[in-house]
Amino acid sequence: MTRTIVVVGAGQAGFAVATRLRAQGFDGRIVLIGEEPFPPYQRPPLSKKYLTGEMTRERLGFRPDDFYRDNDIDLQLDSRVTAIDRTRRTVCLTGGRDIPFDTLVLATGARPIHLPDAMGGNLQGVYSVRTLADVDAMQAEFRKGARILIVGGGYVGLEAAAVAAQLGLDTTVVEAAPRILQRVAAAETADFFRDLHKAQGVRLIEGAGLERLTGSARVDGAVLADGRRIDVDFVVAGIGVTPCTELAEDAGLEIDNGIKVNALCQSSDPDIYAVGDCASFPFGNTRLRLESVPNAIDQGNATADAILGSTEPYRARPWFWSDQFHVKLQIAGLNKGHDHTVLRAGDRPGAMSVWYFRRHELIAVDAANDPGAYMTGKRWIERGLSPNPADLCDPEQPLRDIKAV
Repeated sequence: MTRTIVVVGAGQAGFAVATRLRAQGFDGRIVLIGEEPFPPYQRPPLSKKYLTGEMTRERLGFRPDDFYRDNDIDLQLDSRVTAIDRTRRTVCLTGGRDIPFDTLVLATGARPIHLPDAMGGNLQGVYSVRTLADVDAMQAEFRKGARILIVGGGYVGLEAAAVAAQLGLDTTVVEAAPRILQRVAAAETADFFRDLHKAQGVRLIEGAGLERLTGSARVDGAVLADGRRIDVDFVVAGIGVTPCTELAEDAGLEIDNGIKVNALCQSSDPDIYAVGDCASFPFGNTRLRLESVPNAIDQGNATADAILGSTEPYRARPWFWSDQFHVKLQIAGLNKGHDHTVLRAGDRPGAMSVWYFRRHELIAVDAANDPGAYMTGKRWIERGLSPNPADLCDPEQPLRDIKAV
């Protein structure tokens, strides 16, 4: 009998699983189910080149539409899975249609955290950024001179601010924490990006949370926790995401900051795998859930390999990037648990790197317009090597001459 693998979620992770299965020679049935009416597409350009009109919708797709037909991938779009029946081994779609599976992969992703209705989150002109439909809905708002308020000073919020400022909008970012990038980066990295944004005319308000948005039907202003009032034309919330685990929870699968999987990406049901933003997996002595394109691709490939019989555990190699104005930030490793940092100037103007250490161990690096620092740091971290922090502090010592052990 033909083996059927159903993948729920047609984002980066689900696409990676389906295409890897075919590339590795799987000749059974593959069903790839997506809630959106569009074939799988890139998300990072949505709030950048797509929003600004530099990239068309057609160019967002991972592959041309006929790719799925040519590779015999049953792509079912505009379809939502409402339940998993683990006994009958089926998924139920809206309308009551069932699809049987031998192996199920949950690539359900994450959804933005919306501002509560009580704070005005339900007013017209309040947006989040996650999907193509989200960006299409707000695109007309990005007109020169419009007043945009961005709630959240993390990377998502700062990237939105950079695009808005480049398009000539009057741009304000509010961050409740004492500084931008409080939860994700060292003060040195935050200082670099604060200076960058201020130089480009972005208004940054730190240490002052949003109390509420104002307006009758449509947003027209904001009141901050310190009593300040801001007039706005529209609002973009960048306050984080939460993993989509409802299907897994309802099916009785274990949840631990996402769908709990083992080193082979299997959930508590060995015939059901989870991958990407929705999955938490073993990482050293802890568990980790990574929200990144590289993880979605790598974990998707590892999941497909495990389904086909590989016993190689998934080993995450965390790396990320952020584009803001003329700066490309590249991040290798995870800085959680660091106890000191080293700031190093780059070889060219406007470049710098921040190196994170836990005791004597290098665990992460932020490199702004400094690809050499990023590649060197990434290589050291993946090999378990650490340089002497004092060597990094020496501006006279070229990075290529620094030894790591």
